Amino acid sequence: MNKQITPIIFLCFSVCIFAFRTELVDLNKFHRSPLQSGGTSAGTTGAPGEVNCTNCHNGTAQDGSNENILQVLDGTTPVTSYIPGRQYAIKLTMASNPAKKGFQATALTTANNMAGTFTGITGNTSINGSTRKYANHTNSSNTVNNAASWNWNWTAPNAGTGKVTFYVASNKANNNNGTNGDAIYLSQHEFTEQQTTEIEEFEFNNNVVIGLDNESHKITFQFELNQLSKVSINIVDTNGKSVLNKKSVKTQIGNNHYDISTHDFKSGMYIVNFFINNKAFSRKVTI
Repeated sequence: MNKQITPIIFLCFSVCIFAFRTELVDLNKFHRSPLQSGGTSAGTTGAPGEVNCTNCHNGTAQDGSNENILQVLDGTTPVTSYIPGRQYAIKLTMASNPAKKGFQATALTTANNMAGTFTGITGNTSINGSTRKYANHTNSSNTVNNAASWNWNWTAPNAGTGKVTFYVASNKANNNNGTNGDAIYLSQHEFTEQQTTEIEEFEFNNNVVIGLDNESHKITFQFELNQLSKVSINIVDTNGKSVLNKKSVKTQIGNNHYDISTHDFKSGMYIVNFFINNKAFSRKVTI
């Protein structure tokens, strides 16, 4: 009877060993896959108080001032200063155009607080972080074949913020499915605040009047144009979050009147940014 049981026990033991060894092989394969192919955890840009990508990738961080090309675009026009509350397109390109690549970026004030807000582009960039927000590559934008550049949107902070610095950490990867042999590039990109006309009174120069009527739940705009102009409105809360962004307001030559409903606004203070071409007017309102 014992002779009949022994082969069965041996067979079961052999199957278990094979299954265990197979599981180890699969686990090893898993660990060899790229760990950050879809973006890294928040706080690895090399900004004040942060680590950078060398926290995971072996090597020394290098100067990325000539490698990381970051542009702030107003439409398709690169700018070196920002208008408070306006939304801009951000474009980040690596000069060396590596086959495998990654990045993380944030934007901070001189007090090292988050400057404005980020919005990702599906499939190209993702946003993470809590107090500070970070733009990251995705697992479909980490190769030159899938994305020549990374793009996301930035809503500039409130008036009075001053200089904003973008901190960028990029990874020129060697595509060996490991953390060794990669080159990490750190860079900083500064943008100044464009001075706006911020007046607490209702009436501005150039015949622009911004009014608030809480009984009728609306913000009113009265202005005069001597030629057809690009007119837009952006309203942000005290945290710099855009609650309304009207990129194109219908206008005519002469006197104009335009209303914005505040029915869906929460009670609190807001900054109303009104733009005629590149000239900005701002007013604080309490709803």
